[in-house]
Amino acid sequence: MGNAIIKVNNLVKKYGDFEAVKGISFDVMEGEIFGLLGPNGAGKTTTLEIIETLRKKTSGEIIVDGKNLDNEPQAIKNIIGVQLQAAGYYPLLNLKQIIELFSGLYNKNVNALELLDTVNLREKAKSKFKELSGGQKQRFSIATTLINQPKIIFLDEPTTGLDPQARRNLWELIKDLRSRGATVVITTHYMDEAEELCERVAIIDSGQIIALSSPSELIDKLLATGFKRPKAVKEANLEDVFLNMTGKEWRDE
Repeated sequence: MGNAIIKVNNLVKKYGDFEAVKGISFDVMEGEIFGLLGPNGAGKTTTLEIIETLRKKTSGEIIVDGKNLDNEPQAIKNIIGVQLQAAGYYPLLNLKQIIELFSGLYNKNVNALELLDTVNLREKAKSKFKELSGGQKQRFSIATTLINQPKIIFLDEPTTGLDPQARRNLWELIKDLRSRGATVVITTHYMDEAEELCERVAIIDSGQIIALSSPSELIDKLLATGFKRPKAVKEANLEDVFLNMTGKEWRDE
């Protein structure tokens, strides 16, 4: 693992008298998949949006690839990719046209069909975003984060609402992004997803980081306390049954 590409020091975000983020500090290492975990309202999305330059902080310091958020927000924008929501796409344009439009906005020379190949959507190049399935929408959303060739990619709950096959396929896509040299920061409510993807995770609750380590180390610490699940764990679960019977190939549902 390389050097810290994101450094968050004593970050605070207040809304009036309410303190949503309470002086948290953490580093994200270059080339890792880093997870921010926590219940709804814990402060994880607020934290991400501040790093992404989308929301103003109250206090604290954020350094992204050596650039201070206070002094160089545009330079940070130039090296990150942020997953857009559905409202970010022009409804009258097809996927190829959307990529070409964004390429022009970023002043990047991007082959739209080759980019769609990376998320297995070339055959949908002339389709509109609203015509895609849930999994296809998520894959296209991730593809758009790659247009400006970012060093850091932010994914906020990328597999929410997807079926098991689509989730597993998206996991492989996220691993592939990391293998190409990108650093990935992800939020998720699926603990199996974090365990599968993340080298390290920070667990946030009520605006504070209450744990930060690898998933394996956090599990070992819990087991060391004498923790036992109330029900014996089988070597497979129902999701394994589902995937074994239906396969894990890309679907165009």
